[in-house]
Amino acid sequence: MSFGWPDGTAVFEDLRFAFGAGRIGLIGANGSGKSTLLRIIAGELTPSAGSVGVRGAVGYLPQNLPLGASRTVSDLLGISPARQALHAIERGDLSEANFDVVVWDVEERARAELDRLGLGEVDLDRTVATLSGGETVLVGLAARFLAEPEILLLDEPTNNLDLDARQRLYDAVSSWTRTLVVVSHDRALLERVDQIADLPAGRTFGGTLSEYEEVLAIEREAAERAVRAAEGDVRRQRRELAEAQTKLARRVRYGNKMYENKREPKIIMQERKRQAQVSAGKHRTMHEEKLSEARERLTEAEDAVRDDAEIRVALPATEVPAGRTVLVLDGVRTDAGPIGDLIVGGPERVALLGRNGAGKSTLLRTITGEIPPVEGTVKVGVPMRYLPQRLDVLDDSLSLVDNVRAVAPAASVNEIRAGLARFLFRGDRAERPAGTLSGGERFRAVLAALLLAEPAPQLLLLDEPTNNLDLASVRVLAQALSAYRGALIVAAHDLPFLESIGITRWLTAGPEGLAVT
Repeated sequence: MSFGWPDGTAVFEDLRFAFGAGRIGLIGANGSGKSTLLRIIAGELTPSAGSVGVRGAVGYLPQNLPLGASRTVSDLLGISPARQALHAIERGDLSEANFDVVVWDVEERARAELDRLGLGEVDLDRTVATLSGGETVLVGLAARFLAEPEILLLDEPTNNLDLDARQRLYDAVSSWTRTLVVVSHDRALLERVDQIADLPAGRTFGGTLSEYEEVLAIEREAAERAVRAAEGDVRRQRRELAEAQTKLARRVRYGNKMYENKREPKIIMQERKRQAQVSAGKHRTMHEEKLSEARERLTEAEDAVRDDAEIRVALPATEVPAGRTVLVLDGVRTDAGPIGDLIVGGPERVALLGRNGAGKSTLLRTITGEIPPVEGTVKVGVPMRYLPQRLDVLDDSLSLVDNVRAVAPAASVNEIRAGLARFLFRGDRAERPAGTLSGGERFRAVLAALLLAEPAPQLLLLDEPTNNLDLASVRVLAQALSAYRGALIVAAHDLPFLESIGITRWLTAGPEGLAVT
C-alpha cells in the first residue's frame, strides 16, 4: 500500500502489514505516518496505490476529537437517539420509530463503561465543553468500547491523561480481546501489547516494546560489527591498491630503462612495454573494482545500522553544589490553589505529580515569574530555564547557530558549533533554519538552546516534556538530562521517563498543597 498527499509528499511506499487479533503497538518517529495509517484503516483516507482489507466494524479514537460546545456526554457516546427513544416510550409514546432505535439497557451500559474508566460521577447530559481534556478522551474511549467494534484504533490515547486515568486506560486496553492498534510513545502502555509494528520499516515483532528493543540492540551490535569489518576491508583494499600501483610503477620504470638502454631488439622492447602497460591497467582496474565493492559493502553495512545515534553532552557549568539553595517557596498560593512551602537544594531532581487541573503548570509558571503568586514569595537562587509544553522557544527564521547565539551572546561561533555538534547538528546542519527541522530534530535543537544558554542553567523546569514526543525523542531527552548537573523540577505523568532520569524527590500537587509522595 502506498499513500501520498496532494502536494506530492510521499508518506508510504509499498507498505505491507497484517494485523490479527490482539493488541498491537504502532511505533515510529514523528512524521513516519502512524496517524495517517490509522486514518486509512478507519476509512477516512484512501491509499494512492494498493489496498487495505478490513474485516468487521472499526472504532477509531483520534488524537483530537471533533467536539461542539453544545454536545453532551450522551452525544459523544453515540447513545442519544437510543436514550431519546427509551425516554419517549417511558412517557407512553409507543410509536414504531421509537422501538426501532431503542436499546433498553443503554444507560446502564453507558454508566458501567464510564465507571470503569473512573467517570462514574459524570452525568450523561453534561456538556462536553465542561469536561477536562483527559475526561474528554476517556468519554471518547468509553464510546468506542460501547460500540464493541472488531477493530479498535487509538491514536496517542494517554496524552493529557493523569496517572489515575492512565492506569484505568491501561486496564481497559489489557482487557481488550479483539484487534486493537494503538499509536503511542507511552512505554507503560506499550508494555501491555502483544505485538509491535514499526514504521516506516513495515516490520512486526511478537512481544512488548522492551522485548523489541532488546532484539534491536542485538541487531544494532551485529550491524556495527559488520560496519567495522567493512571499514577494515576498505582500508585493506586501499592498501593493496597502493602497493600494486607502486609495484607496477617500478616495473614500468624498469621497462623504460631497458628500452632506453636498448639491450634487446626494438620490436621486442616495444611489445614488452605495451604488455606492461596492459598488465598495469588490468591490475589497477582489478584493485579499483575490489575497492569499489568494499565501499559498497560498507555503505550497505552502514545502512543496516538504525539511525538512533545517542547525544553525549558534557555540561559541567550546570553543576550545583550540594549546599546551594536553588529554590524557596514560602506560603505560596496560586490561582489554582494553595502550594505552601518548598525548599529545593543542590542538584535535586523533583517530580511534580498530580491530577489534571491540580495546578502543576501554574506552579511552574509562577516559579518562572510569568504569573505572580496570589500569596507568599518565590525566590530562585540560581540561573533558571523553562521548557513549556509547547516547543515554541526557537525563532523559525533563524539558523540553529543564531538561535543559540541569541541565548548565549558571549559564545564564539566555534563554541556554539561545538555545542550543537554534541546534539548531532554537525557541519551544514547547524546552519539550517529552525523552521525546516523535523519534529525530532526540532526537539534536539530546543534542548541545545536550553542547555547551551548563558549563564548555564542550574535549575530546569519542564512541563509534560514527553507529551507528543516519539520514542526516539524521549530517549534523547533522557540522555540530555542524564548529562545535566543542575536541579530539575519536572511536571509529568510519564512514570517510566521520570524513573529513567533519576528523580530523587516525588511531590504531588493536591487541594491542600504539595505533599510528599
